[in-house]
Amino acid sequence: MSTQEVANKLVEYCRMGQYVEAQDDLYGENCASIEPEGTSYPSVTGLAAIKQKAQQWAEMVEEVHGSEVSDPVVAGDFFALTMKNDVTFKGMARQQIEEVSVFEVKDGKIVKEQFFFTPPPQG
Repeated sequence: MSTQEVANKLVEYCRMGQYVEAQDDLYGENCASIEPEGTSYPSVTGLAAIKQKAQQWAEMVEEVHGSEVSDPVVAGDFFALTMKNDVTFKGMARQQIEEVSVFEVKDGKIVKEQFFFTPPPQG
């Protein structure tokens, strides 16, 4: 798949809330996932570690009130999306999270994802 095709397919999966399916279909085994400094989430390498991180995030969420994923912007082997999530985490107030996500594609698979957002204050 081309970078554009991977990007379009990821957007489709995300808009349907099918994150595990997206990872199974589009991510390479040695994919890296990079979080911003100041977050409680670690940066990890490997599809199994990325899935575990996603599962931990899902377990922290009490309710998803809404989400949006932009159309992709593609340049060479890279694409970017904006993502917005309106969520209530367990034991916390409702939050709106906006981020820019940048992905690198090689041989038809995502090999790196990097997230850019301002982390909420840690209590």
